[in-house]
Amino acid sequence: MPLTPSTNLQAASWITDTEQDWTELAGFGPAGLPGHVRVRILPDPERPFLSENDAPSVPGALSEEEQIRTIVDVLGRHTGTPDDAYFCLWDGWGTRIPGFKPMVRIPNRAYYLFQGPLADLGRWGTDDDSPAPAFVWPADQAWCLAKDVDQHWIGVGADEAALQELLGHPQLDVVKADPAEQQPFYL
Repeated sequence: MPLTPSTNLQAASWITDTEQDWTELAGFGPAGLPGHVRVRILPDPERPFLSENDAPSVPGALSEEEQIRTIVDVLGRHTGTPDDAYFCLWDGWGTRIPGFKPMVRIPNRAYYLFQGPLADLGRWGTDDDSPAPAFVWPADQAWCLAKDVDQHWIGVGADEAALQELLGHPQLDVVKADPAEQQPFYL
């Protein structure tokens, strides 16, 4: 079943009503979560000024979509509201939602807001169900997944039990992270 476009901007206020640096927010979600990790879609660059085209391939690695699905499956065990979650889809993907406009805004980014079960991740109800979400969080705000378009990793803020489960997952390349520090990046 497709996710429902939502006008419940109060649900996104923990993302929109912050003084947090926008790159930190877009990369890891809102401040205040107990801890953070980065799930690397590509290995970190080995030296400065590398392009993503220079990243080594990792045989058998999950696609970005598969990694996001795996992360959400793990995080779904760490919320009391897996059937009531929110998803932000970046408007820059070109996806259009009839009758809706991007309403969740942070500096330099705008998003469509969707609501529904975590299990319906990616079902935007459009012809293009492939774009990755920029943010995913349960209604109880137990955690937040963040994936900005410009980064080669997925940021997660959550409690220690959720982070430890992600760190130990055999199919994910996960490292602890401090959102306040400069993260590795490709040009």
